[in-house]
Amino acid sequence: MDVHGTVAEGFEPVGEAFAANFALRGERGAAVAVYRDGHRVVDLWAGTRDVDGTADSAPWERGTAQIVRSATKGVAAAVLLLLHQRGELDLDAPVGTYWPEFKAAGKERTRVRDLLAHRAGVPVLDRPLTPEQAADPVLGAEAVAAQAPVWEPGTDHGYHAQTYSWLTGELVRRVTGRTIGEWIAREVAGPVGADLRVGLPAGEAGHVGRVGQVEPPRSASGLRTRPKRSVAEAYADPESLTRRAFAAITPLPDENDPAYRAAVLPASNGIATADGLARFYAALVGEVDGGSRLFTPQTMELARTEHSAGPDRVLVAPTRFGLGHMLHSPASPLLGPGSFGHPGRGGALAFADPDSAIAFAYVTNGFHPNVTADPRAQALVHALRTSLA
Repeated sequence: MDVHGTVAEGFEPVGEAFAANFALRGERGAAVAVYRDGHRVVDLWAGTRDVDGTADSAPWERGTAQIVRSATKGVAAAVLLLLHQRGELDLDAPVGTYWPEFKAAGKERTRVRDLLAHRAGVPVLDRPLTPEQAADPVLGAEAVAAQAPVWEPGTDHGYHAQTYSWLTGELVRRVTGRTIGEWIAREVAGPVGADLRVGLPAGEAGHVGRVGQVEPPRSASGLRTRPKRSVAEAYADPESLTRRAFAAITPLPDENDPAYRAAVLPASNGIATADGLARFYAALVGEVDGGSRLFTPQTMELARTEHSAGPDRVLVAPTRFGLGHMLHSPASPLLGPGSFGHPGRGGALAFADPDSAIAFAYVTNGFHPNVTADPRAQALVHALRTSLA
């Protein structure tokens, strides 16, 4: 497999691990990017843009983008933190201050920080939405606002796999008057030059034509930490919170469908290049190529300060969350204790590590059955640690 791109001196182990993913771990098409001190030090891609890997498949190129699933959540969380940084959103205010309908069914005391840290108690919908309904932001917001919590908000945590889309998206719309996709495009991706979108209109041929095709979703498994009941076993139980959380959209959407890609679902359907995601995280923790940074030091500390930890009601393994971002843990290993970011179910991973001034992103079209700790991503992170040793 021919690997294309560049690797700065000292980061050769990352290139070697990336090539090994194709030789040893079933990779079909992927890219990895690393920034250090705001400058790109790794920019690699290989394979085919479409996961079937046939002779007719177009090659993966530097500008090839992919759906990154839940890695989008890290971007959504950053939007709310930026609104807080600008004085437009109070993390300790009830969500109902901005979104009065959300007070229904016992959620009147749910705070904005509870929503961010997967403590809102609404990871499921009693009446799941179809993919077409999920793409309608009004229907999604109405459904989650009417939903009764399955635990008292703020008292426990559980991964809001799908409902995070409408929770974050509607809150941003209520505060700014814009969709979260528009806000990301104008206030985040544009200013830092990050190739990153949430909501890809079907008419944007220049973008659509370079987004690779992905394989169908698989069942959930793959958390490194295995409690008495694994996430795969929980997912197999149709009555479990795990299954119900991931099935808040039923049936599972076709992620290659232009209509799905055009929807604004910040829990699941962000489209990015590896460089775009890495550049975004680099801008959260420092200046990128001499430009401005997105987070102040105070906001950066908020992002990586633990707000939820312990057994996750949905993922059934111990997880750690800041205000929306996953934190380094055995279930979701990042670069080190101070790292914050988010994986995408099936493989993608992006994070920042302020202590080493590193930003990392990996995207793939081959979705393996992992929720976190994908072996391909972890091989790259291990190689990055070796490079920095």
